[in-house]
Amino acid sequence: MTQVFKFGGASIRDAAAIRHLGELLDELPQRPQVVVMSAMGKTTNALEALLAAARQGEKATYRERLAAIRRDHLDTVDALFGAQADPVTARVEALIDELDRRHQAHVDQTRPFHYDQTVGFGELLATTIVAAWLEACGLPTAWQDARELIITDACHQAANVDWEATAERVRALAIGDDRLVLTQGFIGGTREGVATTLGREGSDFSAAILAHCLGAKGVTIWKDVPGLFNADPRRFDNAVRLAHLSYAETVELAWHGAKVIHPKTLGPLQQKTIPLRVRSFEALDAPGSMIDADTRHDDETAAFILRETQTLLTVHPRDFAFMDETRQHDVLGQLVEAGLHANLIDSGAMRLSLCLDGDSERLESLAESLGADYEVIRRDDLTLLTVRHPDDDLLAALSDGREVLAERRNADTAQRLFHSDKCPRTWHIPE
Repeated sequence: MTQVFKFGGASIRDAAAIRHLGELLDELPQRPQVVVMSAMGKTTNALEALLAAARQGEKATYRERLAAIRRDHLDTVDALFGAQADPVTARVEALIDELDRRHQAHVDQTRPFHYDQTVGFGELLATTIVAAWLEACGLPTAWQDARELIITDACHQAANVDWEATAERVRALAIGDDRLVLTQGFIGGTREGVATTLGREGSDFSAAILAHCLGAKGVTIWKDVPGLFNADPRRFDNAVRLAHLSYAETVELAWHGAKVIHPKTLGPLQQKTIPLRVRSFEALDAPGSMIDADTRHDDETAAFILRETQTLLTVHPRDFAFMDETRQHDVLGQLVEAGLHANLIDSGAMRLSLCLDGDSERLESLAESLGADYEVIRRDDLTLLTVRHPDDDLLAALSDGREVLAERRNADTAQRLFHSDKCPRTWHIPE
C-alpha cells in the first residue's frame, strides 16, 4: 500500500541537505510512492518580502530580492550538478522568469490573489531541483504540479479542498513501486487553473490530502527533531519525547498552541484511520512519534504549552450589572467580528476576561470597540501556561511565586496566566 512522505524546508535547505535526502531515500528499506515537499529553507519568507516590495512599488528592492532568490537556487544547482547543471539551471531560470512575470501581471490585484500567484514558486523551485537530483542518484522520480492535482475553491490564502475533483486527479496518478511521485505542499489550483494556497501548515495538509485520496497505508513527516515532545525543548530543560498520541490528543495540543501538527492535517487522516509518524531526517535510528486512533497513552505524560506576548482584557458592565449571557454574547461577538481568537476565557459574575495574542492592530481595534460600552482593564506582557493532564501538585509547583491573573481548568486541561517578568526563560517540569 502507498506511503506518503513529507519533507519540510529544513531538510532541503541547501545542497548538502538535498544530498542527505537522496541518501536517506536510498537507504530506507521501503521507499515512499509519494513525496510532498516544502520550499527550501527560508524561501517562503523571501518570497513574501518580494511580494511586499512589488506591492509597495519599491522597484530597486524588488529587483534585489528577486536576484537573491535566483542566486540562492542557482548556487544550489551548481553545487549539486557542477558541469552537468545546464538543464536544471534552465528550468530554474524559467521558473524565476515566470515568477517575475506574475508579479508584473498581478501587482494591482488583491493581495490574497497576488500572494497565491507568486509565493508558491518556492515549492515549485525546490521540487524541480530535488527531482533532478533524485534522478541523478538513480531514484526514478516523476515531478507533479500540485496546482493541477489538489483542486480547491478560489478562497485565496486559505483555499478549501474540492475533495471530489482532487480524488479524481489523484486516482489518475501512475503510482507504482518503480518510481516516486514528487509534488509540492502548500499549493493547489482551481478547476479553472488559477493557483491557490492552503494556508499555514499547508504542506503537511497537502500530504494528508493525498494520503486520504490514495487510501495510503501511512504518512511520515520528516523533521529535524526526533519526534514530538511534551514541551518545547528550547524552553523546558527536561522535555521528553512522546512515543504515541491519538488524533484527538494531538488536536487538543495544537488548539492550545503547541507546535505539533495542525488540526487540518489530522482531519483527512482520522477519517480513514491513516497513521501519521513524525521522524527525524537527521537520525534514522530514532523511533519518532506515532499519531493514530489509539487513545490509551494520551494521559500518561503531562504536556506543557507556553504562549508569550499575551494581553488580558477584563471586561466589566459599566452599570454594575451581571455579565450575563446577553452581555457575553455581545463581547464574544465583537471578538469574532475582529477576527481574533481567545486563548483563554475566564468569567465571573460581573466580568469576562479574554486572553489574546498581543501586539496586533486587531487587538487594538477590539479594545477600543469594547471600551465604548464596557469598562475594560488591560494587562500586557503576559505568559499563558497550558498543561494537559495536570495534577494539583504539579500546578502548584509551576505557579510557585507567580500571581495567577486568570485561569481555566477542566478535567483534562489547566491554563494559568502570569506576568512574563515572573516567568523563567527556561522552565523545569517538576518530578
